[in-house]
Amino acid sequence: MTSNIGKNIKKIRSLKKLSQAGFAEIFDITRGSVGAYEEGRAEPKIATIIQIANYFGISIDLLLNKELSVSDLYSFDILNKKLDVAHKFTKAPEKAYRKGGIGLVRVDNYLEYVVNYKNKDFVSNLPYIELPVNFKGSSRAFELNGSEMEYNHNGLHHGDILLAALVSPAQFKIGNIYAIVTADGIITRRLQATTTKSIDLIADDPNYPTTSLKKDEILEAWQVKGAYTTYLNPPKMLDERILMLENRMLSLEDKITRPGKKK
Repeated sequence: MTSNIGKNIKKIRSLKKLSQAGFAEIFDITRGSVGAYEEGRAEPKIATIIQIANYFGISIDLLLNKELSVSDLYSFDILNKKLDVAHKFTKAPEKAYRKGGIGLVRVDNYLEYVVNYKNKDFVSNLPYIELPVNFKGSSRAFELNGSEMEYNHNGLHHGDILLAALVSPAQFKIGNIYAIVTADGIITRRLQATTTKSIDLIADDPNYPTTSLKKDEILEAWQVKGAYTTYLNPPKMLDERILMLENRMLSLEDKITRPGKKK
């Protein structure tokens, strides 16, 4: 089945007023390749798809599987601008960062962070946010990319800001959510299993497959302690409603089976 990546690239270029050559320059590909993607004659390599998704703040599954409308893309652009204002993203002078600002890794900086995560100058100049949290040890904030941790409109949503504390693989606990930094990128998943040499990670959306990683592939591991979101989850009242319905059915059944009972 052909993906929608080519059509979406063309719409993104139109919205951003980029020529094929300009788009190609951003992602270090040829203009001819961009034309081939848009005409459906070829598809980008997975590394290029990740770069495009990260750069424009669009989840990979949406980029591949949904033919995005101009209004969809415009809403993503507006959301990113609103997040910038809401979180007051600024470049952090080193002193300000040390006073409590939490370094933020935006989706469009994922790959840059993977390359420079050990570079103190790079880390100290990350955009930062100030929130009333007090984690022990090193802390970091990650803008979530993708909808894998969302299910039935609940959970973590694309664009949420995840607040995390640095941990070692020895501190892993099954059931916790981690932002894992590897040479291939940054993924956020829930820990399903861990052995001496590897871990299994799952998405909260059961439609996504399990991800297995060797521990020596992990560059950094950040335990997600909380999330800052502009999305309001629906109330979790299903269990209570089912219980009420069951009680009413039992009461009705009792009346039906004992029709001669006086009220």
